[in-house]
Amino acid sequence: MTKLTKILLAEDEPALGQIIKESLETRDFSVILCANGEIALSKYQSEKPELLVLDVMMPKKDGFTLAKEIRKTDDSIPIIFLTAKSQTQDVVEGFSIGGNDYLKKPFSMEELIVRINNLLHRTQEQKQVDTINFSNYTFNFPKQTLQYKNDAIVQLTHREAHLLFHLIKNKNQVLDRSLILNKLWGNDDFFNARSMDVFITKLRKKLKQDSEIEIINVRGFGYKLIC
Repeated sequence: MTKLTKILLAEDEPALGQIIKESLETRDFSVILCANGEIALSKYQSEKPELLVLDVMMPKKDGFTLAKEIRKTDDSIPIIFLTAKSQTQDVVEGFSIGGNDYLKKPFSMEELIVRINNLLHRTQEQKQVDTINFSNYTFNFPKQTLQYKNDAIVQLTHREAHLLFHLIKNKNQVLDRSLILNKLWGNDDFFNARSMDVFITKLRKKLKQDSEIEIINVRGFGYKLIC
């Protein structure tokens, strides 16, 4: 028997939660539906899901708080936020605390399923890569760490690690802005573009010890990691 991918869904709207659960189950996912953040945290700990779909606005423990607690012990599990919020700062906050993707309500089930499959594929890709040496840095993609020579190891967020991975893969070449936004953020809208700019700034700060490395903005096209 084929093992079903286990998804934890935290959604406090009963009707919407049931619709999402049933739709995912027809696509051969196993779904654990939770009505609030406290139940979701307990089920995450006991059921060991492979992906989380978290509503942001939930009673007892909201999606952002839940994700922060989970990220303290788990850097790798993919997290998708479901939110009615559309302010740039809310989107950036979601990615900053370790979210991998978000969907604004209302959304189509087909779009959610595509994003789930993309995240699962990227997670599998991450497991197949070990350490990458570039210039004077050692980048451990699975552990999401960066080390300059023999200095202290710096912990990266999930989003920073994936962005750096693609920059390194395309070093000294232009990394197409729309391509990477669609791959890592799900689409290339204004909010995601702003979020990506924030993460590029964070990576520049973490790479500043090596004068031979630079991330430049190629106006109208994307970014280039010069190494």
